[in-house]
Amino acid sequence: MRESQAAEARPYHHGDLRRALIDAASRLLEAEGPSALSLRAVAREAGVSPAAPYHHFKDKGELLDAVAHEGWTLLDQALAAAKAKAPSPGEAMSELGVAYVCFARENPALYRVMYDTARDKEALPYDVKETEDSAYCKVRDTMVEAGANPEEGHDIELATVAAWCSAHGLAEMAGFRQFDHLKEACGGERAFFKAVFQHMGLVPRHVAETEGSIII
Repeated sequence: MRESQAAEARPYHHGDLRRALIDAASRLLEAEGPSALSLRAVAREAGVSPAAPYHHFKDKGELLDAVAHEGWTLLDQALAAAKAKAPSPGEAMSELGVAYVCFARENPALYRVMYDTARDKEALPYDVKETEDSAYCKVRDTMVEAGANPEEGHDIELATVAAWCSAHGLAEMAGFRQFDHLKEACGGERAFFKAVFQHMGLVPRHVAETEGSIII
């Protein structure tokens, strides 16, 4: 009891408490899953008093929103890096898809929280779609660079949604063992992802062939 009271009374001293709490929540999330997250558990992981998180988050929901926002930022960065390395817009489309699926595979709990928090609000965060540097806009803009007509209005929007859903669907199914023989035939998991995107039509066959990608 005395120890608990002392912990409650202990003041927090941290250069960037909000950042420390989000980082702590992210570590707990990947290690133990969303059910393990509570403001008290995150405070303990961050090494601050149980009361400290309430300076930034009123409840677990607000904390999860902040963690999800961090996830979208990291996804933006992953797709930006993938696009920067691609030799052409056509190749960039498949690289964006591969980077998306790899991000989901490497951060499964974070990826789930990103969509779960959006699903609760029935909308993706505003800056996911509207910010020019966002992952969504990178997909749309890369399609335009690859030859899509930006004046086609709903068509380019629908094409972007289709590409996004294709990557999301593959991310959900990528770990199925039924695909192991295809991964082996393609030369590895990343090559398998790229081949799937080629067959979805995200990379035109003539572009894939001229750029030396694998088609099975």
